[in-house]
This record gives sequence, structure tokens and C-alpha cells, in this order.
Amino acid sequence: MSFDLSVWALPVGATPDEVRAAVQRCREGRHGEQYPDPRVVAFYRAITASYPDRPARPGTPWEVTPLHAAGDHVEMNLFPTCPDEVLLDIERLAGEHDLMLFDAQDGSVYPPPARVEP
Repeated sequence: MSFDLSVWALPVGATPDEVRAAVQRCREGRHGEQYPDPRVVAFYRAITASYPDRPARPGTPWEVTPLHAAGDHVEMNLFPTCPDEVLLDIERLAGEHDLMLFDAQDGSVYPPPARVEP
């Protein structure tokens, strides 16, 4: 069973519930026609530069390839045994690209560090 994370390009002020609603729409196959958000494109390029998904190589962290990329998000299905470094890279890149991180295992939503208020 994979370990699933996704990153989301939602407007500033988006709530965890709005992220969960977007995840649900994706799961139902409802992807609105929209131009890809530059933050999503930059994240995808950065993460796949370190961990290619086309073609998947031996030792890849991806259980499912290619990654599911849409205009407002990237879903990543990782092997449960992937190194912690991969998870830290995903978290770091999500923050660098101002994306919200959704953990499908428990439904947690993590906003980018810049959006976290003290």
C-alpha cells in the first residue's frame, strides 16, 4: 500500500477544509479546465528533477508513475519504505512553491511555512 501525499495551489487564505474538498473533487474525477498554476509546474519540475517519474528508475520513491499532475495539484503515491529525505524534499519544495500539503493517510493539511501564523 502506498503512502500518498499531494500538493495544492489554492488561493491565499484557503482553509484545510477547502483543500480536503479539492482532494475529494479530484478523487471523483472532477478536474476543472484550467491553465496549470505556475507553482504546481515549478514543484513538479523540481521534484521530478531529483526523483524522475518518466520513466521510473530503480530506487525511485514513486509506487505509481507517472505522478498525477493537474492544473492545481500534484499527487504522489510513494513506496512506504521511501527514505525520509524524499518526504523532507517534498515538504521543502511545497513550502518554496507556496503549496499546501495534503497527507492522505490522516487527512492532515499543512500550509506553506510563510502562511503559518505565529
